[in-house]
Amino acid sequence: MRPDILNPLFAEVEVLKGIGPQLAKPLHRLKLDRVIDILFHLPVSWIDRKRVTRLDEADVGRVITIELTARDYRQAGGRGPFRVYAADGGGDYVTLTYFNNPGWAKKQLPLGEPRLVSGKLDRYGQELQMVHPDYVLAPGEDADIPEREPVYPLSEGLTNHRLGDLAGQALARRPDLGEWIEPSLKARHGWPDWAEALDTAHRDPAAAKARERLAYDEVFANQLALMLVRASSRRRKGVPLLGDGRLRDQLRLPYTPTGAQQRSVREIEGDLQQETPMLRLLQGDVGSGKTLVALMAMLVAVEAGAQAALLAPTEILARQHHDNLSRLLAGLPVNVAILTSREKGRARESCLMGLADGSIHILIGTHAIFQEKVAYKRLGLAVVDEQHRFGVAQRMMLASKAERPPHLLVMTATPIPRTLTLTHYGEMDVSRLDEMPPGRQPIETRVISEDRMAEVIDGLGRHIAAGRQAYWVCPLVEESETSDLAAAEERARVLGQRFPGQIGVVHGRMKGPEKDAVMEAFVGGRIAVLVATTVIEVGVDVPNASLMIVEHADRFGLAQLHQLRGRVGRGDQHSVCLLLRGGSLSETARARLGLMRETNDGFRIAEEDLRLRGAGEILGTRQSGEAEFRLASPEQVAELAPIAMDDARLLVDRDGGLDSERGKAARTLLYLMERDAAVGLLRGG
Repeated sequence: MRPDILNPLFAEVEVLKGIGPQLAKPLHRLKLDRVIDILFHLPVSWIDRKRVTRLDEADVGRVITIELTARDYRQAGGRGPFRVYAADGGGDYVTLTYFNNPGWAKKQLPLGEPRLVSGKLDRYGQELQMVHPDYVLAPGEDADIPEREPVYPLSEGLTNHRLGDLAGQALARRPDLGEWIEPSLKARHGWPDWAEALDTAHRDPAAAKARERLAYDEVFANQLALMLVRASSRRRKGVPLLGDGRLRDQLRLPYTPTGAQQRSVREIEGDLQQETPMLRLLQGDVGSGKTLVALMAMLVAVEAGAQAALLAPTEILARQHHDNLSRLLAGLPVNVAILTSREKGRARESCLMGLADGSIHILIGTHAIFQEKVAYKRLGLAVVDEQHRFGVAQRMMLASKAERPPHLLVMTATPIPRTLTLTHYGEMDVSRLDEMPPGRQPIETRVISEDRMAEVIDGLGRHIAAGRQAYWVCPLVEESETSDLAAAEERARVLGQRFPGQIGVVHGRMKGPEKDAVMEAFVGGRIAVLVATTVIEVGVDVPNASLMIVEHADRFGLAQLHQLRGRVGRGDQHSVCLLLRGGSLSETARARLGLMRETNDGFRIAEEDLRLRGAGEILGTRQSGEAEFRLASPEQVAELAPIAMDDARLLVDRDGGLDSERGKAARTLLYLMERDAAVGLLRGG
């Protein structure tokens, strides 16, 4: 259970003063639902307020604080902006302009009385002007105007001043906690105490050491949690799985496995033979053959008399795996079943019975295979595909499906830089598929302005006439599924007028059977063009599709573009990916598209993605809303992870673990950073 000392921070945000239903809405939009969310919602920049005694043309464009005296009020026709003409101590004038509520402005700035005024100094025609000053206070109240004011990420209906006030209330609720950082490490980096670092980070966003300290706390909690997960797994006894090769020898593979595939299978086979449950990450670029490696691993389990389960993030991908594996295993005495939320009634009951009596050897499915009613006779191996969609807690839930923990293989088609492998998969051994199977051709990538849309559609027509198929991916619009859907349906309508009967459309809101019917028509070649949102990012394998068109490609991250491009180039034809860009590109977008044109190497793309966009984009967490780090930037994660891993190892191996004084503080940190799953793995945790 969470320590009581942290309860004030995990209270609902409504406990803070002044939060009613109206203010709660923008807070919830920003996911500021609890006090701790406010505490960790750090400023992104700041305003320096220059203290001056006289108005000066040189300060135009700056935010200044100055004592002024209102001399006159004016409002043209009673409907225009309300203007207060005010003078500084030397008699120079500035116009203070308000666009609403003149009565309030008069109350703040009575004629003839000096006031401290702070705001941005601009020029309006020949006059100096300040529009809606940020502060108007009586002389002597200088302390209420900060010289450096933090600027927070905001949502409509929430002001910076209001959020700063809430942050102050949240800071007042923070408890005194013990120190979890090793003392000499803390001293070497010059980091302040935790409470002081939080206070400083909110008050002065430019304070680098305070921000770095908080980033380190988060990275350290993550590394310690991963270490504890690994240690817990190592302590538990699993079931050794020793295959005899009888099933694998009967496989008729479409190609000879690459050296990387053979190496990975050997590594996995060695792990499966151990009593300690395997925890292995299989990294492979798009099309590098991860599914074949997973199949080999699952056949080892079946040969050893155990069952295997493959967990996919989407129903489309689950059915793709089921079709592929069923085809590869045709004629072998291996019973493969699928279980998703769509399986109902007798089919579902039959599947559950087969799992319980052991007659189903391999189960493929979505989250449905987590459910309590799903019981296995002897689950020996769990394979999780597209790992970034599943957290540590879900991995542990799957592991609970057996009396003795199953071996675990997780796969990702998103190549991950070494530093992020350490921070997101630190508890795992890593196998890497760095070769492509024979026949996979590099995909030609071109970047084209959307002004040339007519040419693109003409080219699509020639492609269809040649008997080929294509994907057309519609733009991501402000993370709005509704907007994505509208864009896809409108594009399908326009293309359908040009190519009647040749266009299909899929999106996330379609029902399973409807979506599958379109996908099956595309796979079967009955439609030539599949218009889609990013629902087809993973899980579609159509060798005849050799053209990928991505609208507004500049709105996508590198990793997602690379995944989309990987949908083509699966046959023996030359494949092309057209990235359609908007008119004005940011430098980052230009660099992203340039790199996509330059290379097909997913591992190189991942390294650049980290530099250009950050960890959330690489791991897909920005799309899925599962970003793991709130306080640490991607650069800080990369820099601090090795230091944090060494510190965590020192705590566990030398400093008495979580039972020492530092360890007890570290245990509290795990709860503070919501790595609770790791604490639950400890004896008495």
